[in-house]
Amino acid sequence: MSLELKERLFAHLQEIVCDRDPYLATAGHFFVKHYIRQELEKYGSVESFAFTVRGKTHQNLILNLPGKQRGFPILVGAHYDAVPGTPGADDNATGVAVLLELARIFASEPARHPLRLVAFDLEEYGLLGGSGASEYASHLRQQNQPLRLMISLEMLGYYDSTPGSQQYPIRLLERLYPNCGNFIGLIGNLPTILDLVYLSRSIRQAGVSSEWLPVFNKGLTVPQTRLSDHAHFWDQGYPAMMITDTAMLRNPHYHKASDTIETLNLDFLAGVCLGLVQGLQSL
Repeated sequence: MSLELKERLFAHLQEIVCDRDPYLATAGHFFVKHYIRQELEKYGSVESFAFTVRGKTHQNLILNLPGKQRGFPILVGAHYDAVPGTPGADDNATGVAVLLELARIFASEPARHPLRLVAFDLEEYGLLGGSGASEYASHLRQQNQPLRLMISLEMLGYYDSTPGSQQYPIRLLERLYPNCGNFIGLIGNLPTILDLVYLSRSIRQAGVSSEWLPVFNKGLTVPQTRLSDHAHFWDQGYPAMMITDTAMLRNPHYHKASDTIETLNLDFLAGVCLGLVQGLQSL
């Protein structure tokens, strides 16, 4: 499965990696959105959650998959937009590629809990106003819709085993975690601690080093832990986590034109995906 999974992830990346800013690269953005919808529609009916920011209407794409048991859904999301002038391979084509593989795998073999797979738009503009995740999280709260868990897939494919390649936002973390960028990080609010431990263990069993970090106060004391869609779900009181290669704290191509497929470690990416599949099967 690992070789096939790696090849499928690579095929997705070839379709997604391009300049796709929703305002300045509209053709690429439209193509990638169409590709995601086309892939998700293979496994069920795809809903569109439309929202308007700065006079432009954007869409989140949503696929709901049943679980073996009834209950609150686990929402797994990945943003498909990218900053202007970058092909966004790690940020965040890797997250979208894994999202699409989760759809394929769990459509034929359901997870324990129902899954809600969401491709979010407008994450890169989240600090300037509304985003796909902020609008959707607010909508769920207004509708009083509970979630078992929210997982944000945010940059999953950059690996560097060189000593000193991993940076941290505060000195305390430097003493607790590896100094090599050869692991995947799981960062969640306090209600997710058991899930952090469980999913981290599943990823390790798939052959990828994994570290987990619980945060207090919605991550406000360490702002770098808030830099993805999960933070909007923290703000709405949901249990949520980010799975990440730690972005600019490791990847020198972050938000640059050099963020290309060639900089990624596809074995690492496939291992993260496989570990997440194994964890979600029984979480």
